[in-house]
Amino acid sequence: MSSNAGQSDHNVAAAQALLKNDRLPFHRKVTYGFTDMAGNLLYCIVGSYMLYFFTNVFGLGVGTAGSLLLLGRFIDAIGAPVMGVLVDHTHSKYGKSRPWFLWMALPFTIFIWLLFTTPDISGTAKIVYAGGMYILAELAYTAMSTPITSVLPNLTSNSDDRMSANSIRLVLGNVGNFFAVTFIMPLASAVGHGNEQRGWSIAVGIYAVIGFILLMIGFLDMREKNIENDEIVTIKESLKATKGNWPWILIVAANLIYWTAYSARNAALPYYFQYNLDDKGLISFFNGFSIIQIIGMASVPFFVKFMHKWGTTVFMLAMTMVGQIWMGLAGGNVTSALIGWILACIGSGSACTMFFAMVGDTVDFGEWKSGVRANGLLTAMGASFCIQMGSGFGSFIAAKIMATFGFSAAKATQSAASMSSISFTFIWIPVIIYAISLIIMVVYRKWERHEPVVTEELAERHAQEQEDAAE
Repeated sequence: MSSNAGQSDHNVAAAQALLKNDRLPFHRKVTYGFTDMAGNLLYCIVGSYMLYFFTNVFGLGVGTAGSLLLLGRFIDAIGAPVMGVLVDHTHSKYGKSRPWFLWMALPFTIFIWLLFTTPDISGTAKIVYAGGMYILAELAYTAMSTPITSVLPNLTSNSDDRMSANSIRLVLGNVGNFFAVTFIMPLASAVGHGNEQRGWSIAVGIYAVIGFILLMIGFLDMREKNIENDEIVTIKESLKATKGNWPWILIVAANLIYWTAYSARNAALPYYFQYNLDDKGLISFFNGFSIIQIIGMASVPFFVKFMHKWGTTVFMLAMTMVGQIWMGLAGGNVTSALIGWILACIGSGSACTMFFAMVGDTVDFGEWKSGVRANGLLTAMGASFCIQMGSGFGSFIAAKIMATFGFSAAKATQSAASMSSISFTFIWIPVIIYAISLIIMVVYRKWERHEPVVTEELAERHAQEQEDAAE
């Protein structure tokens, strides 16, 4: 009895030492953040301007564009779990997740550039090109973005370092978002010299080169730990990690709903300022102010210490809803609308940070419950799948509501019904959908309280495994 107790105490001490010594250097947190910065530099152009580009630059009808976006996102959402399984099956000297940055950086940047390049074709061929390039760009992004989340649990087992690295990643990702949504339209106008199609192609091409460089820096500095390079997780084993993993199920549901609301808002934004407020310049101006969400992202670790992860997420979602409602009440008062926009951006950006951090915790829960550490599948479904499917639903909802009420980019002046549909999609649809995500996060509270048990028991197991391997 005393021998078993002594062994248990030894395992606990070894586990605590393992957690204490497994630290992530600051420079690696920054270069890890470069991966998300590169992804957002290009992908946020897709998320914020794809519907607008297809209708007002590329020349598609809003209904056709919305259907293409939904179809493309649906195909890519199916690709997300497939990509997760591929990560779990990856056997490389670089690790499981890290090599995908090397393999996918070039395809991702090239396909994004081709997506915003308008060839001299028309009719069905133009629709096929738009849909084909959109699907390829989305699949390439999934293959590149899935490892961004799946690699985090393998960079360090220290929970504080994971939260810190994730916060830095999302702050830098927001910097990428800022440059994407703020300067892409002015840059396209400047280099296009009156030719919007040429301008968008050149501008996105410049962004693609920068994104590729950032991804290569991130790959070169990254190191994976806590993995066995000779151990490959099978599909059947990966699925075992989802069974009874209620924290993961709740995070997937809440994050999917979050991205649906976020994407509906972003899809309607350019139309709202161009038609409802009659000032196209406000598109880049308001998008530029989204950089303010860095304040919320950077403060997330502080909030978590006092409000826990579920409470911080609920608070930030509530702030987002207040900001949206404020904008709705502001009407044509740009100053007041800007205040609401700032609140909404801080809230939504911070909530996004929390979802990405918490999906990493569900990997630990899956391993604790099933004995299988399926980083790839769990994080792909909790991150990339949610982004892809939620963005598809959000863009489709926006496009269909606008199409139903008669929006057409060919009309210089929109009808009252069309402008009302744009306003409703931009302001009120997100409020309704965010509320559902908030309710799910209240339910998640129970599982967060169980995390200390999971962390301690896993650390003990890993310490024992190291001892057994040494013997």
